[in-house]
Amino acid sequence: MRLPAISGVIDRRILANYRIDPECMAAALPSPFRPQLVDGYAIGGICLIRLKRVRPKMFPIPWGIGSENAAHRIAVEWEANGQTMNGVYIPRRDTNSMLNSLAGGRIFPGIHHHAKFTVEEIGDHYSVTMASDDGGAKVHVSGTVVPAISESSVFDSLESASSFFELGSLGYSDTSTNGKFDGLELQCENWHVASLNVDKIQSSYFEDESRFPNGSVEFDCALLMRDIVHEWHGRPDLCCAPKIGA
Repeated sequence: MRLPAISGVIDRRILANYRIDPECMAAALPSPFRPQLVDGYAIGGICLIRLKRVRPKMFPIPWGIGSENAAHRIAVEWEANGQTMNGVYIPRRDTNSMLNSLAGGRIFPGIHHHAKFTVEEIGDHYSVTMASDDGGAKVHVSGTVVPAISESSVFDSLESASSFFELGSLGYSDTSTNGKFDGLELQCENWHVASLNVDKIQSSYFEDESRFPNGSVEFDCALLMRDIVHEWHGRPDLCCAPKIGA
């Protein structure tokens, strides 16, 4: 059983992104996914999102639950019904909400691991640290809002980066069944991003040299979203035979 559409407000969303060697990224992806490339690089990153007033859409009430959440995400392509699809593959989700961690993968899509979040927001400076209870994931991102995206980014402007990530609204997450992925689509009523100049970034996933050897991953850019009215819609599971040896 899955919940119907869920609505709420994205109080704060940081998308901290890396450019990655495409061969290393391809080796880390399960079938049927392959990296979606920008200027020859795969794009992966961390989504640090604080939600508020989250509730089933069918209940038009002015309140709901709130939570801090983290997702490791990779921009991917795959084939479905003879068409090339675009979206994100999400190998791991973490949350400070016990409800989310209990219901994720059961009532709504995506397994959610419980984690502790430490957040500081002073003016236009943001700092978010996450450590999962199971020790499987650690993340830290801190930075300050700036007018333009970094000149070293693979994206030539803030607008092109915004368009790229807006199109990556459909995500698939690992489930307890190998080769089966939960689908979830984000629909935003108002989409607007700002650039974040990052002074520190850490990710246990992208810094794992057994997955990404030294030099295969570089920080690219970070974006910030605030006060976004949105809905989450469950999408049909994606099933595929696992890679041999997986």
